[in-house]
Amino acid sequence: MAEHRSMQRGALLDAARSLLSEGGTEALTFPALAERTGLARSSVYEYFRSRAAVVEELCEVDFPVWAAEVESAMEAAATPEAKVEAYVRSQLALVGDQRHRAVVAISNSELDAGAREKIRAAHGGLVAMIVEALSALGHEQPRMAAMLLQGVVDAAVRRIEVGAAEDQAAITDAAVGMALRGVCG
Repeated sequence: MAEHRSMQRGALLDAARSLLSEGGTEALTFPALAERTGLARSSVYEYFRSRAAVVEELCEVDFPVWAAEVESAMEAAATPEAKVEAYVRSQLALVGDQRHRAVVAISNSELDAGAREKIRAAHGGLVAMIVEALSALGHEQPRMAAMLLQGVVDAAVRRIEVGAAEDQAAITDAAVGMALRGVCG
């Protein structure tokens, strides 16, 4: 019985990821979850008390996996410059991944305090790693630089997702160039 419940919970989370990546947080509704999974709407409520609870669980499950992939790429890099490049490239490489698209949709949505705290915690490790790399590169304000760098990554994610004229590799290379050399590099 517990295994069956676990499978249904997993199916609900998969359906939530699909809905988020297709239509953002507005698309994530209990009727849509019920329709995608073939469960009765009342059954969805047995697993999650609210939409926020679905989002919160996705944060708990997906953010750490996503962050671990970025962290792993950064740890494999030998120099601070390579760590910055890995930070940018690994995030942009995940853009087509449904988990990443769900993470982006979640990040852009109105979240309750619990979900926001989980996202902050998951991002905390990445931010600490990039702050460390930026410090090693001699930045006087590495924390602020880290936030601006994430802004470049977020803009590149949006550019890739809207299907810009440039291909993903060109956008990624441009973002890496901006991260490493700024706009005058």
